[in-house]
Amino acid sequence: MSADPVVDPSTSTAGASKSNVIKSTTSRSTVSTLLSSATQLQWKINEKCLCYHGPLIYEAKILKIRVFTPEDTENGEIGPNFLVHYKGWKQTWDEWVTEQRILKLDEAGIAKQRTLAQSAVAAQSASGNVAAGKMKDSSGKTTTTNPAGPSASAGGSTRSGVRKEGARGTKRGREDDDGHNARRAEMKLNVPELLKVLLVDDWEAVTKNHQLVTLPRSPTVHQILSQFEEHVKSTMTSLPDPQLLTHTICAGLQIYFDRSCGMSLLYRFERHQYAEVRKKYITGPQVKIEESSDVEMSSIYGGEHLLRMLVSLPQMVANSQMDGESISLVREYVNELLRYLESNKESIFQREYDTPSESYGNTVRS
Repeated sequence: MSADPVVDPSTSTAGASKSNVIKSTTSRSTVSTLLSSATQLQWKINEKCLCYHGPLIYEAKILKIRVFTPEDTENGEIGPNFLVHYKGWKQTWDEWVTEQRILKLDEAGIAKQRTLAQSAVAAQSASGNVAAGKMKDSSGKTTTTNPAGPSASAGGSTRSGVRKEGARGTKRGREDDDGHNARRAEMKLNVPELLKVLLVDDWEAVTKNHQLVTLPRSPTVHQILSQFEEHVKSTMTSLPDPQLLTHTICAGLQIYFDRSCGMSLLYRFERHQYAEVRKKYITGPQVKIEESSDVEMSSIYGGEHLLRMLVSLPQMVANSQMDGESISLVREYVNELLRYLESNKESIFQREYDTPSESYGNTVRS
């Protein structure tokens, strides 16, 4: 499955009754919430739905509903949150998600789920199956693993989504996507073997050894991209218009990172760390508003998570409205960035991961 939320996506139609009162207590275990009509929430406990996990959509079931405050949040997101369980996956994949990630279990939602599953399969094929090998996920299923984060184990759902479509949907998908598939092929990345090894080592450190990347990292994603920009501008390169395009493309990659970090670049064991980071730098009661407004995840996370994002870019681009020429430019610059990461691996990537406290592990498993 992809990132690591604390909810379970089982499918079902949405349409819950609305209440006019919101009441909550300070005790996390006893917080009960009645959602007001102002929140425009259409969900209720035990309702089946569809839920985004990384770039894909899974069937899920809503287990709990809570309104998180800056002092009391499981995932760093303030406001109404839903604990979901993903159908067919172990409870360890359950996670808290915001309403923006939930869809109704209806024909429109299922159609979107199928489209994204097809896009993921096409993008993975086009990118040369960057994260090599077969691995077993936490549910015991064997999947083609992309150690790039939340969308990493999406193979399980993608597989089932395509199978359900079967003969009746495959042909139509090819006809509809002929032009798009040709465009996606342009985004094929040449990931150096050394970086593939680092991806697998990163996956093992977090998911198997239960270790964490040190945060904040040094250098950060923002610093790495700035250094890469200076490198491109100051050296002989075959990249098109480096003086004109490098800053724009690096700024775009940084935006991609900031928007995807919490949703699709984290493994489950890292999500509590992410929530703690958001409390410390963005949402916590001690954070000044003028300070938090300038904080992005690219100024906290580093090369490990940047690499996860880069190998996930083909999937992201496949779901974007980017034209073929732009995709070709981004592909050239990202391939150059991957070579830069390889050349500077000693200063960019962390050698030893942190071992968190026992209380952290208990919190994650609870």
